[in-house]
Amino acid sequence: MSNIIQVKKTVVEFLKENINCYDVTVIKIEKSKEIWNAVAEVYEDDSFLKSMNLPPKQVRLFYAVKVDDNLEITSFERLSSFAGMDSDDQ
Repeated sequence: MSNIIQVKKTVVEFLKENINCYDVTVIKIEKSKEIWNAVAEVYEDDSFLKSMNLPPKQVRLFYAVKVDDNLEITSFERLSSFAGMDSDDQ
């Protein structure tokens, strides 16, 4: 059985290893049955500016990450906004 601190560390490590980002801050964690739902705020280089060979600028993005009780990542996705995470509840 995992606790909230372990889940937070798992989410941060996963995003740092799999996404080219500078900073990861978990801004929401909740448990629903056997799955932990987390939202992380991530700063990455703007891919459009990078593709145009312009000086990089960091942009803030949000990722939803689902973690099971064994601390395995079951899914993750980039959200269009933080409010996008709440759309499942309606």
